[in-house]
Amino acid sequence: MATNSPVIDINTLEPFDFTSEKLKKFGGKTSDLGQPFGLEGIGCRYFEVKPGRRAFPFHNHLGNDELFIITEGNGIYRYGDKTIEISAGSVCGAPRGGREGAHQIINNSDEVLKYLAISTKNDPDICEYPDSDKILAFSIKPGKDFESAYMKYIGLMENQVNYFHGEEE
Repeated sequence: MATNSPVIDINTLEPFDFTSEKLKKFGGKTSDLGQPFGLEGIGCRYFEVKPGRRAFPFHNHLGNDELFIITEGNGIYRYGDKTIEISAGSVCGAPRGGREGAHQIINNSDEVLKYLAISTKNDPDICEYPDSDKILAFSIKPGKDFESAYMKYIGLMENQVNYFHGEEE
């Protein structure tokens, strides 16, 4: 649902809490900032990541570019084989591409880490997860968001099959 105003206040949004007691390394809150404006070609989310946690596993996108703007707190930006200290004012780029551009923001501090995540919204997209050797292939349309995606597959790279698998007569 698009807003009637060209301006919203992040503090008035009701964030989604993605903290799980089962997944000790991941947790925080997020709010979709693009959806209220009806943006379709660019995505923007606001994240608050709890101390010692991260929002996502180490991953890369084959179809979408991402940009992260740190607004408050300190952490680490994993990018490829690099580990870079980040803090308020840091801008982290993650162009689409292979595993050499895999990325992850980790809150290694005792305070909440806050940042904006901005991305293109090319659909479909494929993500790789180098730490776990998984892939995610998804197409949102004709669904409306990731949760209601038309097609979503998460699997291990080792489970690949031949192109003609199951097609024999």
